[in-house]
Amino acid sequence: MARESFAIGNVRVRAGSAKSVELPITRLVTGGDASLPVHVVHGKDAGPVIWVNAAIHGDEVLGVEVIRRVMTDLDPKTLRGTVVFVPVVNVLGFMNGDRYLPDRRDLNRMFPGSARGSLASRIARLFMDEVVSKCELGIDLHSAADKRDNYPQIRADLDDPVTRKLAQAFGAPVMLHAKLRDGSLRQAGLDVGARVLLYEAGMAMRFDEAPIRVGVAGVLRVLTAMDMIDLRPELIEPPYVEECRSSGWVRARGTGILHLEVDLGAEVREGQRIGGLSDTLGRRVRLVHADRTGVVIGLTRAPIVNAGDAIVHIAN
Repeated sequence: MARESFAIGNVRVRAGSAKSVELPITRLVTGGDASLPVHVVHGKDAGPVIWVNAAIHGDEVLGVEVIRRVMTDLDPKTLRGTVVFVPVVNVLGFMNGDRYLPDRRDLNRMFPGSARGSLASRIARLFMDEVVSKCELGIDLHSAADKRDNYPQIRADLDDPVTRKLAQAFGAPVMLHAKLRDGSLRQAGLDVGARVLLYEAGMAMRFDEAPIRVGVAGVLRVLTAMDMIDLRPELIEPPYVEECRSSGWVRARGTGILHLEVDLGAEVREGQRIGGLSDTLGRRVRLVHADRTGVVIGLTRAPIVNAGDAIVHIAN
C-alpha cells in the first residue's frame, strides 16, 4: 500500500519525493511578501516524522549550513519516514543579520505563539501549526550570542530515557541536562508531545567548520538511531560524550582587558586560574578563577569586559 502524501501549507508532497514550500508570514512595507522557507523530504517508506530547524535567532547562521549539508545527504527513495527542514525560522532577522525580529522580540521566548499576536508570536504560531504539530521529534540548531563562542553540545531533558538515548546518539562532545524555559521551542514542543534536541555550537554570523561537521554527523546519527536511514559505518558509533547535569557562568569581578588562559572544551577545577584582567597600561588588576569543576562549554570573545559580564561557561 502506497504511503500517503505529506500535507504542509497548501501543498502535498508525494511519498518518495522532496519539495520546497514557502509558508506566508506577513506583507512587507514594500508590498512584497515574507515567507517561511521549508523543505520536505517525504520518504517512500513509513517511519518517524521529525523536523530540523535553524536560525530562530537571525544571526545564528551555522545551523543553516548544517541543514544544507544534511539535505544533500538524504534520498526520499530510501528514507524511512519524513524530515521537515526549516533552515531559517527568523527570516526577517536573518536578512538583517540581527538576532531579533524587527519588533525586537526574541522568537525563542514567543512559543507557542498566536495567530493574532505580534509578528514574533505569529511566526511562532505558524511554525507550531505547520511543522511541530506534525512531528514527534525536533532538532533545533543554535549558535552562541554575539561575541560569544560555544563548544558543540546538546541541551535536552536527559531525565527522559528516549531523549537521552537520542542525545547520546547525536554524539556532540557534551550533552547537558537543561531546564525548560517558558516561551521556548523546547517547552512548546513538549506541550504538544514532541521531544526536542537543542544543538549549540560556534559563534554568531560565522561558519566554523569543526562544529558544522559535528552538527551534520549528529543529525545523521539521530536519523540512524530512529531507523530512518542507513548511515555510513564510520559515523554510526558516536564519540565519547560527556554528560553534564548543570552549568554556570564565571563573571568578571572587575573591569578591564580580558586575557583568557583556557579555551572551549578545556577541563578545569574549582579555584583554578583561568584568566586575568589588565588595564590599558598592561597592569594586572584582577585574576579570574573557575567557580566549579567541569568542562568549558562557552566563553566570551570580547576583549573588553565590565564587572558582572559573563566570561566563561562551565558545565559540571
